[in-house]
Amino acid sequence: MNKSFWNLLLVSPAILGLSTVTCGGAIAVEATATAVVNQLATAQPSESIAAALITEPVAETVAAAPVASETLAINSSPATVELDTNSAAVALPQASDLAVQSSLNGAIGNTQLPTAAKVEIAQTAPAELSNPIVPAAPQALPTEQSGAMSQVTSVSQLSDVRPTDWAFQALQSLVERYGCIAGYPDGTYRGNRALTRYEFAAGLNACLDQVTKLISSSTGTFVTKNDLAVLQKLQESFAVELATLRGKVDALEARTAELEANQFSTTTKLVGEVIFLGSDTFGNGVKLHDDKTATNLGYRVRLNFNTSFTGKDLLRTRLQARNVANYGTATTTGTNMARLALTGEDGSQFSLDQAWYRFPLGNATAWFGPKGLRLDDIAELTAPFEAPGSGAVSAFGRYNPAVFRGPEGAGAALKYNFGAVRATVGYLASDGDAPNPVSGRGIFDGSFSAIGQLNLSLGKMLDVGATYTRKYNRSGDVAIMGNTGSSLANRPFGQAGTGSDNFGVQVNFKPSSRFQLGGWYGYTKAEQLRNSNRDATIQNAAITLGLSDFGRKGNLLGFIFGVPPKVTSSDAAKDRNTSYHLEGFYRFQVNDFISVTPGVYMIMNPEHNNKNDDIWVGVLRTTFSF
Repeated sequence: MNKSFWNLLLVSPAILGLSTVTCGGAIAVEATATAVVNQLATAQPSESIAAALITEPVAETVAAAPVASETLAINSSPATVELDTNSAAVALPQASDLAVQSSLNGAIGNTQLPTAAKVEIAQTAPAELSNPIVPAAPQALPTEQSGAMSQVTSVSQLSDVRPTDWAFQALQSLVERYGCIAGYPDGTYRGNRALTRYEFAAGLNACLDQVTKLISSSTGTFVTKNDLAVLQKLQESFAVELATLRGKVDALEARTAELEANQFSTTTKLVGEVIFLGSDTFGNGVKLHDDKTATNLGYRVRLNFNTSFTGKDLLRTRLQARNVANYGTATTTGTNMARLALTGEDGSQFSLDQAWYRFPLGNATAWFGPKGLRLDDIAELTAPFEAPGSGAVSAFGRYNPAVFRGPEGAGAALKYNFGAVRATVGYLASDGDAPNPVSGRGIFDGSFSAIGQLNLSLGKMLDVGATYTRKYNRSGDVAIMGNTGSSLANRPFGQAGTGSDNFGVQVNFKPSSRFQLGGWYGYTKAEQLRNSNRDATIQNAAITLGLSDFGRKGNLLGFIFGVPPKVTSSDAAKDRNTSYHLEGFYRFQVNDFISVTPGVYMIMNPEHNNKNDDIWVGVLRTTFSF
């Protein structure tokens, strides 16, 4: 019989004596203590722990000492660990003593030891006796919210996790043993929420990093064989799901690579619009004795190349081809009041229609361009029907012609954002590409529009805008109202050079997302600039009603009632009566890319003359967007 067995016999009475006074869990303590003794007995005889256990005085002291709340002092190089065996309080001077503390706590529990029972240990107990002890190492997972998720130290901190949840034990283990599960800032875990690939990768990486740290710091202390077995079992259980996810990721990577290889540009996006327009007019027209028009089928194609270099700027390059009937000529209806929202003839050839650049400048947005920059591009409109491909079917029904129609094409603009209030200023010229100042051309010597506008938004319910536009129309290029309204309103002094001060106010009331009521009023004071000092007053107004999602989501039912531009007073001539514009249309959204819009509008007393027959215009518009 060797010395280790004899030492075991000497220590056993002391252990049995301690077990009789232990409060609760006596059997567990005895079993654990026996395991400790067995492990200690296997230590090398040359170590101080074996020498301390075989000394007779120690055993006698343990047996004879009174039962009291005392301290067990373990002298372990390089630090001393003191355990209050009654309250289980632990003082840890250094992290290196964690293994010893864990081993003795597991073996002794709450056993009370006598004062004289001080054991001096020269080395750490065997690793197999230790329970996993995990230092706090929070790892926050990513979140789609603005604040990061915070590390929790107990699963009870997660308000939406219950002990009855099927994954409660797994969460408890990951939170309290490894510290690699985090919750949201509001104290929830959201276990039923779908997991994104980013969150899965970050969470898995956090746990792997934590396990790696624990293994590198003390393999035997922190990670047990049972932990590795659980990880292996989880890996086997989710092998099918992991394989499926891997396949999806590979497929997405392949598709992404194909898109990158075949993309048009990394900075440019093509946005196209194709409009088919069937239309006809009904009525004798102005100064005509019968209906001179036939049913027409026209089209307009626009290819917008939208380029961004910073993600916040926009370089617009537009190619356009169109062939749409113009009902404002003397051979059709005889009045511009009948003009469609789309009109023009390009000979079925693509041409450059727009080239301008928009970019942020602090709290402001700036525009400049040599071609195709329009007043309704730089000005903020409240009118809900301004888009000719999806809004009003008539030219007058789009927006206030007094302030948003005029010479335009080349120039610059700046809009400053004060929050609820936005201020816009701009200067556009229609002759910017004609460098002959002698004939009255050029960006500063030809026809131009200078605009100033204030917009106010009161929440989402009300938008208000006030606009002033100074226009100059050179001789031979006069169309003050942008070819809407009466002929006299467009050219109150014929083709003589004309200047005008134009004032406009626009309002749009939106009590709900499906109902909006708005309108505008325009007032113009025009003057002949050469060979005369004649002036004229021109006015126009309209009321709009829009019912969004009418009958189906994406649909729009719209009505417009107004008075087209009319000369109300003049030193030359004025309109005698009043014309009325009544329009209705219904846009049916077939899908995200196709819409079909039947519409009709009527001009009562065309050219502000009640002797003229009413004119009706019917439209069927199909818009393809891509």
